[in-house]
Amino acid sequence: MRITYGPWGETLEELADAARAAERAGAEIVWVPEMHRSAIGSAAALTQATRTAGIGTAIALAFTRSPMVTALEALDIDELCGGRFVLGLGTGVQRLNEDWHNVPWGKPVGRLRETVRDIRHFWANCTTGEPMLLSGEHAPMRIRGYRRPFPVTRTDIPIYLAAVGPAMTRLAAEIGDGWISHELCSPAYLAERILPEVEAGLAKAPGKERGDLDLVVSACCSVDADASVARRRVAGLVGFYASVRSYADFFAFHGLAEEQAAVVETFRSGRGADHLADVVPDRMADAVTLSGSPDDVRARLAAYEGLADTVKLTPPTHGLPGAETRAAQKSIIQLIADITGGRA
Repeated sequence: MRITYGPWGETLEELADAARAAERAGAEIVWVPEMHRSAIGSAAALTQATRTAGIGTAIALAFTRSPMVTALEALDIDELCGGRFVLGLGTGVQRLNEDWHNVPWGKPVGRLRETVRDIRHFWANCTTGEPMLLSGEHAPMRIRGYRRPFPVTRTDIPIYLAAVGPAMTRLAAEIGDGWISHELCSPAYLAERILPEVEAGLAKAPGKERGDLDLVVSACCSVDADASVARRRVAGLVGFYASVRSYADFFAFHGLAEEQAAVVETFRSGRGADHLADVVPDRMADAVTLSGSPDDVRARLAAYEGLADTVKLTPPTHGLPGAETRAAQKSIIQLIADITGGRA
């Protein structure tokens, strides 16, 4: 399995420093999210901080930019980093698209399929000057009179798709170069709920085999010699997601329906979603994160062998002061160095 990392920083300078440290430790890709910063802006910052690690978005929102803008941004980032970019795309949820970005939601699976098609078509044809005309129900492309006058580093930048539900997971397997999991996952959930959908998606792509798809498990990670300290750090993130009823099936799968109900009740009583850590028992944090002592986390990582191709480790942030996230980040980067031996 490849070990990759999602760096954190209160400033872009700190984010870049963390990416640099993760690269030295042996992380093969550094990933940036999109929420409090632009994923593309953060990725650009990391191109100057790293030399060998891939740079990926996990994820950039697929519908809040036009396919052409996304394609152009990806070409520019790939040029900046010398062909190390991975374009990770996700749909986000309906409320985020419609209320925050004023973007119609429609049918996200069909729209993402056409968006990926458009992006790849643009990369392949943008320097020719020929019309780029694609029909479609969700994202038709009609570009005439355009020719990119600059060189293109690659026309086959990898596109990874984030997916939680079965239909989107099948799409990721069918058309994506990789699949990215939700921040909460487990080896059992991956084996029993995700991999069957992956196989179904691969079956729709003639000639595509399991080895052609990079399965990336996202894992909130917390490492400390005192395992209880590590678990308390991730409890806020678990509480944040447990407060959302749409994750009921996920928590029920792990035998945590009662625990989630307690979180939901506390949330509905008026507690903020970032402040539910005290309602999350250690058992709940253990089931869906990589937390504990260094030996604990190594064992939990090993459980993904043969299931995932890549693990993306990220530090906890929900409900934590910056100093706590900083300490968690330092411990994760040290763990990566211990596992890989470091790039040096």
